Amino acid sequence: QVYLGESGGGLVQVGGSLRLSCAASGRTFSGYYIGWFRQAPGKEREFVARIAWSSGRTYHADSVKGRFTISRDNSRNTFLQMNSLEPEDTAVYYCAASLHGSTTRAWEYWGQGTQVTVSS
Repeated sequence: QVYLGESGGGLVQVGGSLRLSCAASGRTFSGYYIGWFRQAPGKEREFVARIAWSSGRTYHADSVKGRFTISRDNSRNTFLQMNSLEPEDTAVYYCAASLHGSTTRAWEYWGQGTQVTVSS
């Protein structure tokens, strides 16, 4: 079992920055991917970024490439640095864990989500 908890969401103005954190606990993460997804009101959940826990290799969705950066530390924390925020980035952001890391398949473990609101 993997337990995930997000923090760092909030209200920010257009062009501002936020840093989301995901604290993970439970079984070993070797072979897992940690990812960030988001869901805006009335829209489907969308993949944002992922990191391979063992190698640190990252992948970002085109919609956030160059603005958002996923990273991790050695204490089972994953981060999503979000810069140049736009109103379209307003959503609930979720941290997730998966062995496959696919951007389209269902991920096994999820956090409760944290709200990010970008005001214009």
